[in-house]
Amino acid sequence: MLPSLLCRHEHFRADWFRRWERALRADPTALRLCVVSPHRKLWEWCAIAQALEERNMLRGGRRGCGFAVGTEPLPSLFAARGATVVATDGPEAAGHWAATGEHAASRDAIHYPGLIDRPAFDARVSFRLVDMRRVEGLQPASFDFVWSSCALEHLGSLAAGLDFMLAAQRLLRPGGIALHTTEFNLSSNEETVETGDNVIYRRRDLEAFAERLQAEGSVMAPGDFDPGHEPEDLAHDLPPYYVHGRPHVKLLLDRYVCTSILLVLQAGTQPWWRRLLRMARRCLALRPGFARDPPGPARAFARRAERPLDPKTFGRFAPDRAAARMARSA
Repeated sequence: MLPSLLCRHEHFRADWFRRWERALRADPTALRLCVVSPHRKLWEWCAIAQALEERNMLRGGRRGCGFAVGTEPLPSLFAARGATVVATDGPEAAGHWAATGEHAASRDAIHYPGLIDRPAFDARVSFRLVDMRRVEGLQPASFDFVWSSCALEHLGSLAAGLDFMLAAQRLLRPGGIALHTTEFNLSSNEETVETGDNVIYRRRDLEAFAERLQAEGSVMAPGDFDPGHEPEDLAHDLPPYYVHGRPHVKLLLDRYVCTSILLVLQAGTQPWWRRLLRMARRCLALRPGFARDPPGPARAFARRAERPLDPKTFGRFAPDRAAARMARSA
């Protein structure tokens, strides 16, 4: 399975990449943003699709959510494999993205007839506007997978992008998968662009985020931080991009050489209420005397922490109320 990894030129020769590239080229307009070859944007789309397929997410019965999809072909591609997709983009006042034709204002902008016919697309794909800084209007624990392609670095700061990934993680069902691509700093693990329209993540930022993620019961797949050593990995593109005859695998952004990184995140396999019970047991164990003789409500809660609970009754203590009513009636 693909781990979290950096874009390398060798990937463009891999079987998995070529298979997804052929699938996307079934629609002649799907790759119009990839104006040179090789192009890291195409790598991002193929890597996301491959990681999802390897984890059995691209089939009927799976439900996914894409953020800041713009006019990317992934919603059509995933729906063609049977998944139900909620595609989202930012508010209509998207400024630069609308001007460059990369902002979606409706479902029509993400339908690619060469990938999926209209009736099947309409049945499986819905569209709504969602601000990635707030992630409102989406039901928690309602998706099998979520994804974003080079979007979270445009939220204004490093912290805003990391907060978005945590918010998106809470939309996943137990065991669900989140896939995000973003800018990775190859020049420095110390200095970077921390605020602005296009921030750049360092290795240390992502390693610290992995610890935050683990504290919430999720995990990040181990990272492959090898940037590659082929000539195409060393000859980074320069602004203005695409006019120097250089491959667009690495690029100079601000004063840092960057590339794309795929982040693979998995939600915990236990539901939230069972993780809460585990935390309660740990808290009781850390307080000497409290666990031996806790107050009445805490004692009842601790007893319930030792046996399975029905999530439908968790927090309401319905069985105890029913028992109390029976005792009073007797």
